[in-house]
Amino acid sequence: MMAGMLPARGGPRASIELEAASFGWRGRAAVRNVTGRFLPGAMTAIVGPNGAGKSTLMKGMMGVLRPGSGRVHVRDADRGALAWLPQAGDLDRSFPMSVYDLVAMGAWRRTGPWSRLSAAEHARTERVLAVVRMSDAADRAVGTLSGGQLQRVLFARMLMQDADMVLLDEPFAAVDRHTTEELMALLCDAHTQGQGVIAVLHDLELVREYFPQTLLLAGDVIAWGPTAEVLTPENLRRARDRHEEAR
Repeated sequence: MMAGMLPARGGPRASIELEAASFGWRGRAAVRNVTGRFLPGAMTAIVGPNGAGKSTLMKGMMGVLRPGSGRVHVRDADRGALAWLPQAGDLDRSFPMSVYDLVAMGAWRRTGPWSRLSAAEHARTERVLAVVRMSDAADRAVGTLSGGQLQRVLFARMLMQDADMVLLDEPFAAVDRHTTEELMALLCDAHTQGQGVIAVLHDLELVREYFPQTLLLAGDVIAWGPTAEVLTPENLRRARDRHEEAR
């Protein structure tokens, strides 16, 4: 378990509601007719075959993609209450930025994009770097980091935002088991402190161990509810079959 967790936060507020929402690219829906609600403070995994629309749904909930049909609504808050950790491959690592500056960017919702950080925000930046064990790398260029180090830094930036709900797209891809366990401990701690957690994952054993709720996608919603009821052999077979039919 990582030491130095951040102070407890207030109770959860934000939830995400989808009503027959479809998202896609260039007029073609990648995920269709999703109806349901991610509850405040819940811990939910999104799983399914490759190409099932998991990342597309995540981008739709964050407002990066507009619904082709239906609607998505962030209740009791705006999207500023959501923090998003995209896939590491979406980050331009050639941009000349230090680890410290990338993490400090997580404070922009409180400070504004052009304001100087206060002493309190500098202290918080140092604290989250310590939490992810990257204090010694604060002055390094982001482009020099390994995959596991970069993911720790992105987690630190996410923690810096102190959002009601965090959305993570394949947060453990290309990182070793030890790093996965440490970052998973961070997510569990965030959940304990009241944050909602939504994560796109491929490791079903990890989902069964840590995530009480699961959404199984294969273009359409195959099942959504308690993980033990969703990740059944029958539902997983249906997801594979549905995905093959759509190819």
